[in-house]
Amino acid sequence: MAVVPSPQQMAYQEMELIGFIHFTINTFTDKEWGDGSEDPALFAPADLDAGQWVDVAKRAGMKGLILTAKHHDGFCLWPSKLTRHSVASSPWSGGKGDVVRELSRACRAAGIKMGLYLSPWDRNHPEYARSGYLTYYRSQLRELLTGYGDVFEVWFDGANGGSGYYGGARENRTIDRASYYGWNETWALVKQLQSGAVIFSDAGPDVRWIGNEHGEAGETNWSTLNIDDIVVGAADRDYLNSGDPVGERWVVGECDVSIRPGWFFHADQGAKSPQQLVDIYYRSVGRNATLLLNIPPDRSGRFHERDVQNLLEFRSIIDETFAKDLAADADVTASHCFKGLAAHHIVDNDKSTYWAAARSRQNAALTVRLHQPVRFDRIALAEPIRLGQRIAAFEIEARIEGNWVRIARGTTIGYKRLLRIPETETDCLRLTISESRALPALSFFGLYKASPREATGE
Repeated sequence: MAVVPSPQQMAYQEMELIGFIHFTINTFTDKEWGDGSEDPALFAPADLDAGQWVDVAKRAGMKGLILTAKHHDGFCLWPSKLTRHSVASSPWSGGKGDVVRELSRACRAAGIKMGLYLSPWDRNHPEYARSGYLTYYRSQLRELLTGYGDVFEVWFDGANGGSGYYGGARENRTIDRASYYGWNETWALVKQLQSGAVIFSDAGPDVRWIGNEHGEAGETNWSTLNIDDIVVGAADRDYLNSGDPVGERWVVGECDVSIRPGWFFHADQGAKSPQQLVDIYYRSVGRNATLLLNIPPDRSGRFHERDVQNLLEFRSIIDETFAKDLAADADVTASHCFKGLAAHHIVDNDKSTYWAAARSRQNAALTVRLHQPVRFDRIALAEPIRLGQRIAAFEIEARIEGNWVRIARGTTIGYKRLLRIPETETDCLRLTISESRALPALSFFGLYKASPREATGE
């Protein structure tokens, strides 16, 4: 039986671009990781504006925002009833503020989805590394997942202990990464409280880490994985980066990266250029993954103007590049077709239609005849992933001066594959699928000319 995505996973991958917001006490101490001893009085944004975060995210094409509700330092951005180490003990809004609520309201008003990250490591809590902490941690999850409306993604990383304040103990505490957090029970709680949410971790179970923080999926990237032996925080990064063609579970790859060198705002650090962000987009969304792009608010509580400028320029370049599909409504023929699943479906701009190979055939060739010669340097492909991920090797040729010339080749396609090639002019192309794990199927084939503002391709 084919491994296929759940409806939640399908909807999640269609989001493509999601924002990450790292904002907490670290923003005011100029650190990446706080040790848990920080005075909550340091948290004092002068102009916190969740509406600005959401407005910028929406203009940038982001469909959701994930907030660091609690980072490793244990400081909570909501007034948790379980600790005073939170915004309730800060001067911001007179101790009556709630960053999570402000973001949830802004997201709801703008039609943007909200996700939450709750670090499993807590360098402030006195019971961390002991059994009592798990009750605290899951109780905090319950507060977050029952008090703020729908949550589309709950994000867990592999933070597995070390030195910390721990209620004044100031010591090093280690845990058994394979068993301490009881991840299966924690994930079950998330599903109980937010049945529509997807869960992210090294092992999914819905969305997986891509194995690096550069925003880069593997050239080969299967959405299937075997998760039973994966230890969160100690996974094989290469395995996560490429997935597993014989994996027994669908686990979407998510590429996380920050617009700045650090995850939190530091005044002495610059932002990635629009062209660098475009390159990351091709290496993430363009390789069958989603892109989780971090934009850290500054000490005022707003996105920095340079970050906003670069982010919006990035979106403008992407939109300009993919505004016109030069292969739309071309004439397409295939070496063979499954009954009723004709080749022209790959250029009809309808996600619900697709071409599939004839029964018992796991290779095929499709010829795309354009109505006139066109110049292009970007190619987009997509499989109908509701049927699973199948294609394992392909190549694309263009007819140039009467000869077939190979212009691109690859392995996996999945939800979306974007190929950057040297500028090519032709009126006829041939896509050959040479390896597939089942009957190959394709739902989209597109040709584009990159915006002049885009970075040089691969």
